[in-house]
Amino acid sequence: MRHHHHRPTARALAVAAPLALALTLAQPGCSVEKTHAAPAPQPADLPPEPAHTPEPAPAPDPTQSAAQAAAGPPKGAEQALDLDRLIKNYPWLSDSSRPHPLPAHHLHHRFPEPPGYQRVELEEGGFGAFLRELPLAAPGTPVLSYRGATILHKDHPNLAAVAAIDVGDADLQQCADSIIRLHAEWAFARGRRDHSYRGASGLELPFSRYLKGERLVYRDKQLSWQSRGKPRRADHITLRDYLDSVFAWANTGSLAGQAQKIPREQLRPGDFFVVPGGPGHAVLILDVAAGPEGRLALLLGQGFMPAQNFQVLRPAPGQAWFIVEPADQAVATPFWAPFPWGSLRRLS
Repeated sequence: MRHHHHRPTARALAVAAPLALALTLAQPGCSVEKTHAAPAPQPADLPPEPAHTPEPAPAPDPTQSAAQAAAGPPKGAEQALDLDRLIKNYPWLSDSSRPHPLPAHHLHHRFPEPPGYQRVELEEGGFGAFLRELPLAAPGTPVLSYRGATILHKDHPNLAAVAAIDVGDADLQQCADSIIRLHAEWAFARGRRDHSYRGASGLELPFSRYLKGERLVYRDKQLSWQSRGKPRRADHITLRDYLDSVFAWANTGSLAGQAQKIPREQLRPGDFFVVPGGPGHAVLILDVAAGPEGRLALLLGQGFMPAQNFQVLRPAPGQAWFIVEPADQAVATPFWAPFPWGSLRRLS
């Protein structure tokens, strides 16, 4: 896949808005169900993440050579954005209805594969290729909640990067929702308008009904579509409003139920791990590199609760790739119990 290198211009500044900063504590897990009227329930059986204390300097990445670790992001990474192509492939960047972090790099430029590993081949235009070039905010960007409060400080040992995508202004876009969001954005950029996701009750939530002016109504403990508005254009602003409706009623259970179960041998970028529950959790596989003796290296990303910036994870300070051995029965991530291979899923 070819990548065109151009220096960002003033146009990049026009597709992003400043981030607000404040202080708060992270709440673990992902909610079972959300509504616009009330925030998602917080799990009572899990302690909040402790307040930040100064962290030691990150250790060198054991999956990188000393020269790579010393050099940091590859030269030219700051010039890796072809803005016309970027906006075409990631349409939220030209949507001013919700602010997002300023894009600085593509994911594959920020995180070269470990020595001895090679990124897997991808279908051009597929979901995996979309994620491999995902625009990221500049290094040192913290994870903020939907209210602008700091969830993970910029030096958090398990934070590798923040995606340059908005989180919205309500407690909606959490873990499963973030996967739906990126999948929906990929489909929209490909010209598709046949989006349909599933609510926790099993109700199908197609974009086509929203475009006709139908809206989701919860009455007498039942969710249904009702004609409540005028038909809308199938533009990105409408897609984003539709997705908030989906996020209010989707959860880890509905995502797991809609997606196809995938064996480990068929794992590819765009697949995800999901464990339903109250709360459950889901983590997206952003990229995959194959290594010696059957090892795999994974780049993983997640949303979380409360709704917050989508983030690229680190397994340890200074290391971005999760190394999976052939004998491993699960994939361990820093904010949740290990995900067994039986939790691997894929959206079509």
